[in-house]
Amino acid sequence: MKKLLLFICVIGFHTLTAQSDFYKTDKVQDIHITFEEDNWSMLLDSLRTNGDGLLLADAKINGKDYKNVGVRWRGSKSFQTGSKRNALYIKLNYIDKNQNIDGHKSVKLSNSQRDPSMVREVLSYEIARNYMPAPQANYAQVKVNDKPYGLYVNLQSVDDAFLEQYFGTADGAFFKVNSEADNDEPDGCKQNIFGSLEYDSSIRCYLNNFEMLSENGWSDLMELARTLNEDTGNIENILDVDNTLWMLALNNALVNLDSYTGKNSTNFYLYQDENGKFNPVLWDMNLSFGSLKNIGTGSDLDLKELQELDPLLHADNTTKPLISKLLADETYKKMYLGHLRTIVQSWLKDDKYANRADELRRLIQVPYSNDQNSQYTFSEFQQAMDNTTGERSKIPGIKELMDARYDYLKKHPALAVIPAQISEVKVLGRKQFAKGNISNYKINAQVDKYPTRVWAWYRSNEDEPFKSVVMYDDGAHNDGAAGDGIFGATVSGGESIDYYIQAENASIMSYSPESYMFEQYEANLKELNK
Repeated sequence: MKKLLLFICVIGFHTLTAQSDFYKTDKVQDIHITFEEDNWSMLLDSLRTNGDGLLLADAKINGKDYKNVGVRWRGSKSFQTGSKRNALYIKLNYIDKNQNIDGHKSVKLSNSQRDPSMVREVLSYEIARNYMPAPQANYAQVKVNDKPYGLYVNLQSVDDAFLEQYFGTADGAFFKVNSEADNDEPDGCKQNIFGSLEYDSSIRCYLNNFEMLSENGWSDLMELARTLNEDTGNIENILDVDNTLWMLALNNALVNLDSYTGKNSTNFYLYQDENGKFNPVLWDMNLSFGSLKNIGTGSDLDLKELQELDPLLHADNTTKPLISKLLADETYKKMYLGHLRTIVQSWLKDDKYANRADELRRLIQVPYSNDQNSQYTFSEFQQAMDNTTGERSKIPGIKELMDARYDYLKKHPALAVIPAQISEVKVLGRKQFAKGNISNYKINAQVDKYPTRVWAWYRSNEDEPFKSVVMYDDGAHNDGAAGDGIFGATVSGGESIDYYIQAENASIMSYSPESYMFEQYEANLKELNK
C-alpha cells in the first residue's frame, strides 16, 4: 500500500455522461410488448428452461416503436415456470443491430423478488453511484399483448455502453460471477468457492464460478486470484483497490448479503480497464437491506443480528480473501472504514435514505396498487418500510432494519472515531506585483483532528491516472507556519488540474471532496495568474 501513496494509482473514473432519459427516476417508463403467439408465456418458459433462446416480438417504449426485438425471461433463482411475474430481458438489436434506446441495446426488467417495498434496487444503486461505477435504475409499467403485466424495476445493463461510460473502453477482460454455479467442482479444485476469488492453479477450476463476457481473459482472472491470495503487496497492479473497498463498504452498510459479503460471494462483475486493473461492479441488489440473511456460516441471521452486522465482517475469514486480505493491510483497512463511515453519515444519518425511499414509493404507489400480478398486496407495500413482511420469509422493514443499524454503527468503536477534518482547500494564485506568471500549482488544505499523513491527488486531464504528492505542515511547502494545521504541496501540471485531498489519522481515512471518485476540485493557470 505504501507504493499507492507515493507513486501512481488510478482512482478516478471517466467523467459520466448525462443520465439517459430512459433511466431518470422522475417518471415511470411505459413498455408494451407484442407477440404474434397467444401462448407466448409457455414458449418463454420453454426457452428459459432449455437455455437463453429469444422469442421474436415488437415493442413500444415511451411511445416509440422497436420492431423485431428478442424477449426471454431473465433471472436464475427468481425464474419460475408458469409464474405471472418473471423478470424480463428485451434485446432491442436482436434483428436490427443498430436498434437501441439512448445507446442501450437491451432492456432488463427486474420483478423485485422478495422486496415488498419495491425500492431496494433503485435506492441501493442510487447510493452506490455516488462512490463507484453502478447501473442506473428506475421503474416501468409493462403491458404484454395489450394486457397489463405489471410494475417492474428498469435496470441499466452492464454492457459495452456502461463500460465505455465509466472506463472509456469496452475492450478489456470482462467477467460475471455465475449466480447459477453448482457445488460440483472438477476433481482437484476447491469446492464451494463460487465468486470468492480463492486461488486455484487451473483455469478449469474457474469455469463453473465465472462467466467470461469478453473474448479472452481467463489467465488474467487467475492472476488476480493468485496475486490477491499469495502476493497481496502487489495487488495494486491488478485490482482497483479503492473501488473494491467502496463496494465492500456499501454491501456492509446496506446489509446487502446477496453479494460478495454473503454466502456465495455473488452478484458482481469484474472488468479489466486500460491500465490492467480489475474493477468490481455491483449487480442484483433487490435483496439488499437485509432481504437475504446468510453470511455463509451458520443459519440465517435474525433481525437483531442484521441490525448489528459487524462492520469488519469476514476480516479474518480466509475464504473471503477480497475482504480478509485487503483489510489485513492497515492502510486499506483505514480506507475501508472511512468509506463505510462516509456512507453511514451521508445516507443513514438524518434518515436521508428513508426520505429518498418515500419519494420513490410515492412515484409508484398508483401503478403498484393497480398491479394485478404483484407478489405482495398493496397493504404490504404500504407497511414495508416499517414492518417485517411474511411469516416465513420475514423480510425486514427497511426503516425497521436501518434505523437500528445506524444507531449500532455510529457507536461501533471502529466507526465512532473522528476522522481528520479537511477544510479550506485551495490553490494559491500569483501574488500581487509578483514578476512573471506562476507555472505550477501550490495546493493548500487545513487539516485538523490529528492527521498523521496528508496527500494531494492530481491529474491534468481525465484520461490520465491520478498522481499523489505528500503534503507537509513544516513551513517549507507553501503551507504557512510550521504546525499551524495548514498542509501544502507544489505540483506541476498542464493548463489545468483536477485534484482532491486524502488525510489519514491513527484510525481512519478521510477525503475531500467525499465523492472524489467523480467530483474533484479544479484549478487552472489562467485564473491563478489574474
